Amino acid sequence: MLKDLKEVYESYNELFDQDITLQGWIRNHRKQKEIGFIDFNDGTCFKGVQLVYDNSLKDFEDISKLHIGSAITVVGTLIKSLREDQAFEIKVKSITLEGDCPEDYPIQPKRHTREFLREVAHLRPHTNLFGAIFRVRSVAAMAIHEYFQSHGYVYVHTPLITTTDCEGSDQMFKITTLNMNNLPILDNKVDMSKDLFGKKAYVTGTGQLHGEAYAMAYKKIYTFGPTFRTENSNTKTHANEFWMIEPEIAFCDINKLMDIEEEMLKFIVNYVLEKCPNELEFFDKFVENGLIEKLTKLVNSKFVRITHHDVVDILNKVDINWEFEPSYESDIAKEHEHYITKYFNGPVFITDWPKDIKAWYMKVNDDLKTVAAVDLEVPGAGELMGGSQREENYDKLLERINELGVDKEPIDWFCNLRKFGGCIHSGFGMGFERLLIYLTGVENIRDVIPFPRTPKNCDF
Repeated sequence: MLKDLKEVYESYNELFDQDITLQGWIRNHRKQKEIGFIDFNDGTCFKGVQLVYDNSLKDFEDISKLHIGSAITVVGTLIKSLREDQAFEIKVKSITLEGDCPEDYPIQPKRHTREFLREVAHLRPHTNLFGAIFRVRSVAAMAIHEYFQSHGYVYVHTPLITTTDCEGSDQMFKITTLNMNNLPILDNKVDMSKDLFGKKAYVTGTGQLHGEAYAMAYKKIYTFGPTFRTENSNTKTHANEFWMIEPEIAFCDINKLMDIEEEMLKFIVNYVLEKCPNELEFFDKFVENGLIEKLTKLVNSKFVRITHHDVVDILNKVDINWEFEPSYESDIAKEHEHYITKYFNGPVFITDWPKDIKAWYMKVNDDLKTVAAVDLEVPGAGELMGGSQREENYDKLLERINELGVDKEPIDWFCNLRKFGGCIHSGFGMGFERLLIYLTGVENIRDVIPFPRTPKNCDF
């Protein structure tokens, strides 16, 4: 009977002494004069299985020549293993070669650097590390959908092509069908009316604005999809293509928003703890010692809530020579994030940020100096989520847009939502890859995206 290895691990006690068929790939191959051992994995679970064959097989010589990386179909008997580190192994009856692999196959059974494995990103899922990372990515994605679907949210597919620069940061990829060698010119400017959409168009940097439109009809929505930024940054936490989770909730203020953020994050972390024990044990042993304890602690902790002003008060009172001096008018630096989560020994919501450093769509507080914005800082990872109560008043939103010099024309439709049954509403964004960095302990965003897109790197 044909089985996935995952199925076998779930019911191997019922399969002893039975013949089964498996299909997958050779991870390692050790052969002796009369016996051979193949480390086999079919990708359906983290654990592999040892295949044992001997010279009683008529094709013993052919099997002994199989290369690492080859795709095979194996028929054999499931038997108890004499090794302490595995419950069973397969005594081979036959192996069929489905796809050969050359001897210079890059993924050999040795420890490779992550830098090297990025150069063979199409092959790195065959390693233990990346096999575990991308399975956790899959499970975490399903956890996100399960949380929102079970809480009555509508999943909205916001457009990847847009005419709106939400953040006003000019970090969006521009798209065009115009001939770069023969651009249409009008009044000494490129005539965008001749382009496909008749105006400037971009690849999306956020689904927030379109998500808000649907929140005004469905009450609770979320988006989960790819996002693109032109930021020319070669740090461990930045990429030009990444995935974002962006819920928008009507009739929701910033305090309720923080409740949702905390509940959602705990749900996702607990879901991964339950579904990926083998992967997390591997990360705990080889990537970040104490990872499981860190994740378990987050699930059981109460997130602290504190204003930006009070955070700066704390930072100014400690005798530390900061690289960036804390300021009531400025953002929180990485070193400050690290200190404040250590100070409170857990996740921290920082609220009421200076309005001059935050976006135009955020609700201005009664003090007229701060906005109802919130960032979630978590130990070891820094900022994980950013959100706010949105400005629901049309006139106040317009005043803020004019104050910051934002071009109103492309977002006029968005502003007009306030005229058609607008209400208090809030939302947040969470970078999926930053979440994965936290869940796996892997420090570089390039290692949690299947095919990373970063400055000067768009291979595969």
